[in-house]
Parts: sequence; C-alpha cells; structure tokens
Amino acid sequence: MEIVEGFGIGVVVILGALLTLFVRRALVTRSGGIIRLSVRVSTMLDGRGWSPGFGRFAGDELRWYRMFSFAIRPKRVLSRKGLAVERRRLPEGQERFSMPADWVILRCTSNHAPVEIAMARSTVTGFLSWLEAAPPGAVSPRMASQDWPAA
Repeated sequence: MEIVEGFGIGVVVILGALLTLFVRRALVTRSGGIIRLSVRVSTMLDGRGWSPGFGRFAGDELRWYRMFSFAIRPKRVLSRKGLAVERRRLPEGQERFSMPADWVILRCTSNHAPVEIAMARSTVTGFLSWLEAAPPGAVSPRMASQDWPAA
C-alpha cells in the first residue's frame, strides 16, 4: 500500500510541475510577439553554452525567457537603445548539433557587454527591423557592420 501511495504522490508532483510549465508559457505568450531564440549563457567551451528559450518584444525591450524554467520573469532583457549587432554567422562545430540548421548566430553588444543570440534565418529580418526602428524623434541604434556574409 505504501508503494502505491508513493507512486501516486510522484505522479501528482510530476503532473503539477508540467501544469506549472504550461501555465507559465501561456502567461508569457498571451499577448503575441514571440520568437524562438537561444542565448549563449556561457562561453567557457567553444560551441557550447547555448540555452533555448523564446523572446518577447515589449516596446523597446526584447525579453528572453528560458524554455524550461518556472520563472515568470525574463531571464535576460535586451534594450533596443543599448543593443548593436556586430556580426552574424552560421553555427559552427558543436553549435550545429545544438540548434536547427536554418538558424543564424548574431554577435551583439548590449550596453558594451557582448551577447550572442541565435534565431531562425527568417526571424533575423524582423529582429533587425525592430532594432533599427525607433519612435519619432528618437535616435535609432546603429548597425556596427553592414558587410555581413550572406547567410
């Protein structure tokens, strides 16, 4: 009898965790503007340290949420004002195994700190448009390099 009770409690805990993940995602994605986005959280090893998630555009911010997290708050916030794209490249080496084949990696600076983000090739155009756009009277952030290799 104790084994059955323990098993039942385990099943309830797992179902509760899954329900919490789905509710969290529904709360974050409820207003649209969501893209699949991976952020490199560690540069200790070449080609490693990528964390999958999704980004949400909210005004002048790109809010990044980890895919497998219980947190409702974004893990990282990139402000359009301090964000500039340095270069873009295709996944290399180990990176090809950790992300889909049609993704592009953008090396950016966010308030003078480097950050690497990866997204689908079809999403890059929208991201760059959002980055260049600015409200009337505001200064649009500069793109650091316009001679990117064709991806």
